[in-house]
Amino acid sequence: MIADLKPYPEYRAAEGGWLGDVPAHWGVRRTKYLLRETDRRSTTGEEQLLRVSQYTGVTQRNSAYGPEGIGTRADSLVGYKCVEPDDLVINIMLAWNGSMGVSRYAGISSPAYCVYRLNPDAQPWYYHHLLRSPAYKARIKASSTGVVESRLRLYSDDLGRIEALVPPPAEQAAIVRFLDWVNGRLERAIRAKRIVIALLGEQKQAIIHRAVTRGLDPAVPLKPSGIPWLGEIPAHWEVRRAKQLCAEIIDCKNRTPELIDDGEYIVVRTTNIRNGRFNPKGSYATNRANFLLWTQRGAPRRGDVFFTREAPVGEACHVPAAHNLCMGQRMMFFRPNTSELNASFLLHSIYGPLVRRYIDIEANGSTVGHLRLGQVTGLPLLWCPLEEQERIVNYIESQSQPLEYATSRLEREIDLLREYRTRLVADVVTGKLDVREAAARLPFEASLDIIEHDNDPVDAADITDEEMIVA
Repeated sequence: MIADLKPYPEYRAAEGGWLGDVPAHWGVRRTKYLLRETDRRSTTGEEQLLRVSQYTGVTQRNSAYGPEGIGTRADSLVGYKCVEPDDLVINIMLAWNGSMGVSRYAGISSPAYCVYRLNPDAQPWYYHHLLRSPAYKARIKASSTGVVESRLRLYSDDLGRIEALVPPPAEQAAIVRFLDWVNGRLERAIRAKRIVIALLGEQKQAIIHRAVTRGLDPAVPLKPSGIPWLGEIPAHWEVRRAKQLCAEIIDCKNRTPELIDDGEYIVVRTTNIRNGRFNPKGSYATNRANFLLWTQRGAPRRGDVFFTREAPVGEACHVPAAHNLCMGQRMMFFRPNTSELNASFLLHSIYGPLVRRYIDIEANGSTVGHLRLGQVTGLPLLWCPLEEQERIVNYIESQSQPLEYATSRLEREIDLLREYRTRLVADVVTGKLDVREAAARLPFEASLDIIEHDNDPVDAADITDEEMIVA
């Protein structure tokens, strides 16, 4: 069906110039004529808290902070902006990267956001897709107020001046129906691949768990570990604390270095670290003065292991081979004593059952799960002689390599599906492809929510940034 889509029979040049040619029967109007800003505030702060993401639009902020956590650092949610289903919510500080969307939910959002209600002849979900398309993100960025990218703000007057495409209402509905069908198909394919990735991750985790708690010799004599739920460990192994095996354990300062757009130093954030891997996406730049200030206690270097003590707690990875790294808030690093502890063995141990259970117990009960410095230095580690650690590391790497390859291939396939979806949505909402006949032939299907993924982690640093503007 998608392969049979064709352009519209007739086009014309759109008003404003930047939109290019559009279907001849489509209108173009200033956005201010299609929506109005609303500013109703919560009087109780008890409504569902919503978040806005460039990846997933408006979602319910499920508590990654424990069952009692509200998912924000604000003392109270009274005064947060009320959102109704089909309202458009925009993070004015990040609108330029697509951090906006139409809400499926009633709830409340940060006071730093703008909330808009669309006119009856404007189909909300058509404009959800249109405003998040690459062409409109570029236009929003150019229309935003500010000198540098990190300081851009999209105020209501800026938004209102942007030209919006206006297909006939029935055609807007047909476009939304078609895109719901496409997104459902693609999302099911993505979820199926995610399930396989999760199974591969569980298989790798089982390899790590066994190796870092029992070693490689199945005939080795065992002894009680002294930890009831852990059971027995090899007789020559010991339970030690991180502070006994590390030359240094360096905590971050109590706030994040200032963002400097042309800075040459990289600020590592908790968003950069997931499942033992370092991903530079989400980091930002700062300058040498900040670097020197934030690394007074020590700068991370190759051979160290990063550790997040909050949001989410307990993620770790090797420090990448770079000399211009400094840590953002809630970050730490371990510097193993190389005569006692192999850095890769430490990393695997952090994801082993002993440390995971310790983190679950120690971080439990706080609104935003976290570990204090003393709790991190007290991490319990199963220790064995260095030569044995190295054999265990080599074994884990050899057994995990096929799993890592398969995972990387699946993640690349997911990326390609997402890229295809972005291109197709953009072509449909801007009139490059005519979907009217295809939409009329579609069976009714319930829409499938877009899931969050690893490129869009919930990070307390982002939550704090949302609310800084109203401080």
